[in-house]
This record gives sequence, C-alpha cells and structure tokens, in this order.
Amino acid sequence: MITTKAVMDSLQDCAASAGPLAALSRFRLDFHACLTARGDELCELADGVLCADGPVRTLAGLSLAPEHRRGHGALYDAVNHGRIDVARLRRSLAGLPLPRAAGGRLMLAADVSNWLRPGAATSPERLFCHVYGRGKGQAQMIPGWPYSVIAALEPGRTSWTAVLDAVRLGPDDDETEVTAAQVREVVTRLIAAGHWRAGDPAILIVFDAGYDVSRLACLLAGLPVELLGRLRSDRVMQLPAPPRQPGTRGRPRKHGGELALADPATWPAPQVTTTTVTSRYGTAVAAAWDRVHPRLTHRAAWLNHDGDLPVIEGTLIRLRVDHLPGDRDPKPVWLWCSRTGALSEDVDRLWQAFLRRFDLEHTFRLFKQVLGWTAPKIRDPAAADRWTWLIITCHAQLRLARSLAADLRRPWERPALPGRLTPARVRRGFRNIRAKAAQPAGAPKPGKPGPGRPPGSKNRHPAPRCDVGKTTKRERTLKARRERTG
Repeated sequence: MITTKAVMDSLQDCAASAGPLAALSRFRLDFHACLTARGDELCELADGVLCADGPVRTLAGLSLAPEHRRGHGALYDAVNHGRIDVARLRRSLAGLPLPRAAGGRLMLAADVSNWLRPGAATSPERLFCHVYGRGKGQAQMIPGWPYSVIAALEPGRTSWTAVLDAVRLGPDDDETEVTAAQVREVVTRLIAAGHWRAGDPAILIVFDAGYDVSRLACLLAGLPVELLGRLRSDRVMQLPAPPRQPGTRGRPRKHGGELALADPATWPAPQVTTTTVTSRYGTAVAAAWDRVHPRLTHRAAWLNHDGDLPVIEGTLIRLRVDHLPGDRDPKPVWLWCSRTGALSEDVDRLWQAFLRRFDLEHTFRLFKQVLGWTAPKIRDPAAADRWTWLIITCHAQLRLARSLAADLRRPWERPALPGRLTPARVRRGFRNIRAKAAQPAGAPKPGKPGPGRPPGSKNRHPAPRCDVGKTTKRERTLKARRERTG
C-alpha cells in the first residue's frame, strides 16, 4: 500500500535535479508538512490565492477557483480553526535562496504594515495605527492590527523582496523590544541555514524613521549586523568627546558638542564627502560624520536601564539629491548607521542600501491589493495571524516560480525583459506552473453542510466588545515612577 509520506518522498527524489521547479515542489511539500490541522484545505486555499483570476476581493470567492476543490464552509473552518507550525515554517523560509548585494552581503529591511479594522468592535488586541491621509498633514490614527515584517532586499530597482518573518504587535508590547527580538531570531535562523558564516560581511538591516535605531543597536550587540535608519530632521545628536588633556581632573567627558540636524551652524566639517551622478535623482551628495551619537537620559525607554547609560556611536550621513519624482526641491535625508570609521565606499553603499528599503512598500501593496491580505473580515487575531502566514507563503512560491513564468501581459502593457517580471505578472501564469509542481493536498472527502442556526432564532452569545489601544501604562520619567510607588 502506498502511503502519502511515500508519495511525498518520491516526489522529492524525482525533483532533486529539476532546478527551480524542484525548489518550488520542495517548498510546497515543506509548507504542507507545517500545516498540523486542516492542512489540505489550507494548502488548497493558498493555491486559490495564487491561481485566482484577478485580485482577491473576498475570502469566500476563493472557493470558486478550480484549484480549490472544497466548499466555502471548509475554507472558513481552516482559517478560524486550522493550525500552522510557525516555527518550522520560519525555518523553511530561512532555508530558501536569498538575494545578496555587492560583495555577497545580505540586506534586510524591517517595517510595520497595518491591517486596518476600524469597524470591528468585537475584535480584540487592536491598536491605533498611524495612517497617512490624502494631502499634507492629514495623518490619522485608525484601529487595526500592526504587523512587523522583515524581508531580504535585492540590489537594483525591483519590486521583489524575500519575506522572512512577521509578528503582530500587541497592546502590551514594546515595539523596539519586539523588533529587536524578531531581528535576533531571524539572524539566528539565517546563520543556522548557512547564509552567513564567520568572515562574511556583516548583515545590513535597514529601518525607517519610526524606529529607535540607537536602542536597537544596543539590544542587538553581539550579532554580526550593521543597523541603518533614517532620523527625523529635528533631532539633536552629540559629537565625540574631545581627547582628555593631561592633568585634567574630574570625570571624563562622554559627549562633545551638539550637532543639530536643522541648524547648519552646528555642523563641523564632515570626515567623508562623496558625489554620485544617478540617472533617477540627479547628483547625490553624501556627507558623513564619524562617532556621532544621541545623548541618552533615564527617561522613556531607558528608564529601567541599570548603571551608566551607554554611548552608542555611529556614522551620521546627510544625503542630498537634485530632484525626486514629483519634487524638484527635495529636503535632505539624515541617516545613522551603527558602524564607525566608515570610508567613502561604505557611505555610498549605506545610502544606496537605504533606497532599497522602499522595495518593501511594493511587497505590502502586493499583499493588500493583489493577494488580498486585508480583504477578509476576520474577528479573531489568531486567525489573522494564520491568514498572514498563508499570504507570506504564497509570496514565497511566487518568488520561487519567478524564472518559470511566462510574460502573460495585457495588450496595453509593455513587454518585460527576461528576469524582470513583477510578482503580479508571475501570479498570472502560476496556474500553469502549479500543474507541474508537487500537489501535496489530498482529495476532499464527500460531505454535506451542517444545518446552521434555525431560521428566526437569535444569537444568544454575542461577542464582547473590545477596547482599542494600549493596556499597560509605562512611566516615562523617574518622577512619575516615584509618584506611583509613593
């Protein structure tokens, strides 16, 4: 008698030398093995997302895809009550081939994307998510579930990334601590998968302005990583302390003079200045100052720090370009990197790597507008996590099928060069690729839907309404702590 495990093993053996199709089949088998409950339905649900005609608008509509052989009732049951071995799935994603920059360096980007649920009064663990409105100064705070996502970046202009991890931020979470733990776990898995070895260049991790990069550098000390993040233009940094003069008494100075990003009078002469002519932004001029650091105080995030506060030094970079798309007079961008002693080639590499961070925005747009990440009206946050991992798995399959897809373009679209297909175009032809890849989901068993609620009956167990926002109040100053403790 031939078992399912024997079939999977034979598929893996037969695909051992078939190239990209083998890698796709292997990952599909690994993904099915990570599904510990309602696995066949979750696997077919992922195929429905990948093979549906057009963008995913509703969850029930996926049951109409030919690749989804079960009914809509099984679909909702899998999303609400299925189980995924997330730890094993994370290891599978870390074991896939990853893009690398010049010199074989890995580049990662971390950012938060929000699943907005403003009308879901019965959905727990929602937070107020910052959302940019249409027009200047029209930012809003809308209830939803924020997800912290880490992805590997590719060199050059592209809309492809390799999503490695996603964590939903809860009401009791400290965003910086959660991000630091998430980055540490991702880097540990990459090292275990053989993507980084002793002697390789440090892994570069890029953040946007919403992150406390200096605190992340302190929490991630000991890892082979370099952190790069954008600073607000109103920040005030500290220059390195001057050398101690012989015979000077008292405690050594920890800080030098101030460097206000908005006040050019406080800027000393930069140690490094580079000029690069680009095809998209005109001339890019980068000036860098070494060993620049923030002045830390026992407030907010550093309130519980024991002992003396550290001096976290790095390289401050001011990037100015001639023009941006739609903006002829752009403001300069300030970056801070945890590396000290950066040379001119390092400064160019850092600001060019920061521009690649925006590729992650293309991935978020694909998740929401094409794959339907935020389309389902899910109440339970655990089901939202399950659906999120399903979407990440679909994106990983698109990346593995990238070299196998044909350019099925619309009549009004331009032909794409070989190897330059976008994820949305790869998805158009995934139905043909799926027919050749491993299909681990078993055939559905015959059944019939349940009777449901009797007509005219009322719901006697309404879902409770849940408040939005943080549930734990943290002191921001020592004075506030003394007043609380009495």
